[in-house]
Amino acid sequence: MKVEGIARETLEFILKSSESTYPREFVGLLETEKGIISNVMILPGTESSEMNAVIKLFMMPNIQSVGSVHSHPGPSYRPSNTDLVMFGKSGDWHIIVAEPFDENSWQCYNREGYPVDLPVLDVELDQPELL
Repeated sequence: MKVEGIARETLEFILKSSESTYPREFVGLLETEKGIISNVMILPGTESSEMNAVIKLFMMPNIQSVGSVHSHPGPSYRPSNTDLVMFGKSGDWHIIVAEPFDENSWQCYNREGYPVDLPVLDVELDQPELL
């Protein structure tokens, strides 16, 4: 699936969520809207600790995910071997966030673990209608 970038609002949510769960890892799946990563889905049963986060992909509803996001509890956002296994199971776009959880402490990778450019876009996200 073609992805043009990530909404700034979504990246800010990821950074704040990663910081607020520190030292536990934050983890979720990425969804797009009109080719822009705009949502983070947190699956039921997700487990998080200071060492890793386990996302239960079998709990995923019938929604298309383009990749994953998770935080590392240290300053490195390089993918581990375990990360690379996860990348191969959940799409083509994978974001890792690290301390200090700011706009310069994250990187996007493809499913093979190579860094890819993911522009941060200033876009208006559609708000769901309330009934």
